[in-house]
Amino acid sequence: MWRCGDSTLALLLVFLASPGFAQMATLPSGPPAKPEEVPASVENDPIESVNRKIFWFNDKLDVYVLEPVAKGWHWVLPDRVETSITNFFYNLRFPIHTLNDLLQGKFKDAGIDVGRFLVNTTVGVAGFFDPATGWGLPLHWEDFGQTLGWWGVGPGPYIVLPLLGPSDLRDGGGLIVDSAASVTPFFVDTYILLGARAVEIVNTRALYLEEVRKAKESAFDYYVFVRNAYLQRRLGYINDYQEPTGTENLEDLYHPEGE
Repeated sequence: MWRCGDSTLALLLVFLASPGFAQMATLPSGPPAKPEEVPASVENDPIESVNRKIFWFNDKLDVYVLEPVAKGWHWVLPDRVETSITNFFYNLRFPIHTLNDLLQGKFKDAGIDVGRFLVNTTVGVAGFFDPATGWGLPLHWEDFGQTLGWWGVGPGPYIVLPLLGPSDLRDGGGLIVDSAASVTPFFVDTYILLGARAVEIVNTRALYLEEVRKAKESAFDYYVFVRNAYLQRRLGYINDYQEPTGTENLEDLYHPEGE
């Protein structure tokens, strides 16, 4: 069961490796937040030399450990099964999405989140299937980093976290709140959660083997490519895909789900 000494590990378990893979919500019925402008990438990366070293470590870990395991996973499991596993883990994040919808004043979206969880947990067999989307209950991907951005908190400097990957000061701090919003660590033993997290990471990597390969082949500087993609994607989440200002000079960015 939950133990105080497991808090750091639980924090890592709660954070999803690729938050940009979710389907986005429409704007809330109330007044939208003022669109946040994308900061200049270089100016937003004051510790680039340190970030590049951590990025290099993460990439090597991916190339020599995660990618080979993901290839084996993908060879064994059909795409449909991999998608079902992703659906299951998305369903478990229901408390985090709903809490942050409420904190942003998106009460309609929070209601949809509750309905979505009930439908997918029952009709969708514990969340492995997603009938809720077809019934007009779309996934709203929200986290506390987005909530801070929604209320005007700036992203701060770009940082690359060991193992977790791209982030910024605001989103990194948001992980602490999101970890508290997740209820599973209070009911499930930490080592079971660790195993589940490993499955989630491998399964997610398997789903995007081809996309990551193409990104690495096409990018002149893969570090810059990932950094700009992260900044642009987080901007899109915070503004609920409003058309931002100040992005005219940004290069075309990598979006795994083809958006």
